[in-house]
Amino acid sequence: MASSYKLSWAGPRAALQQAADALSEILIPPAGAVSLTKDDPTVDDEKAGWRLEAYFDTKPDTDAINALLAEHGRPGAPEIEDLPDIDWVAHALEGLGVVRCGRFVLYGVHDADKLPNEEGDIPIRIDANQAFGTGHHPTTAGCLTLLDRFAGFAPKSVFDLGCGSAILAIAAAKLWGRSILASDIDARSVEIAAENAALNDVADRVSTIAAAGFDHEKIAAAAPFDFVFANILAGPLAELAPAMAEYVQKNGRVMLAGLMTEQADGVIAAYDAAGFRLINRLDQPTWPVLLMVRR
Repeated sequence: MASSYKLSWAGPRAALQQAADALSEILIPPAGAVSLTKDDPTVDDEKAGWRLEAYFDTKPDTDAINALLAEHGRPGAPEIEDLPDIDWVAHALEGLGVVRCGRFVLYGVHDADKLPNEEGDIPIRIDANQAFGTGHHPTTAGCLTLLDRFAGFAPKSVFDLGCGSAILAIAAAKLWGRSILASDIDARSVEIAAENAALNDVADRVSTIAAAGFDHEKIAAAAPFDFVFANILAGPLAELAPAMAEYVQKNGRVMLAGLMTEQADGVIAAYDAAGFRLINRLDQPTWPVLLMVRR
């Protein structure tokens, strides 16, 4: 769907990066796309001026956005601009380039000619669309990086809960050669996830369904799982902890993401109470990734 509004801010990189994360991860509904660019590419990143642009397909609630960003980045009031009717989501994502996360290499169709050719690389094509997850956000990139570290652990049953564009399900299917069940509460995301699985030649290994949490007969039939991805948000992650214990078998792993650094202790405590133990984590400035095992 074409976006029709653009909000923009200027300032230092750190503040704008935090604001960009909030606009794409915390704001409800989130921005259709965000783009963070440097004013002068010849200037050092920390010394340069930066510009954040966020695209929306309906007129955004600037009061709600200003209140949110007062706690995340504090970039000040945005400039707002009406845009002509073109696909600004694709336009914003077009220049983001190839992303490497361990052996996983994510790219869009516009970057197909820029792929590195290193032995062991696992390419994943994800084009700009309405489902969350292009690999450029630190939650997705962090999950892929941590997944690469545990490549030798080959689970028999894998579930991607809240799959978005299905990057993690596709990565697991390519890495382990296993059948993956992927679900999302948003029906359009499920459609896009299926399209992405076909685009990456794993449609025969990635099954997609629309479901809220674990509430689906196909999830119940496939359980218990050896490995679950849950890249959603801190609140739903904590709420799902007891159900996660029911659907993950003993010694099964759960990778949790979408939480912010200050929320990690609360999520860990919820999973500890449900019978899980933290065995690894990938720390980033704002978005950690947790790997838990069911005791």
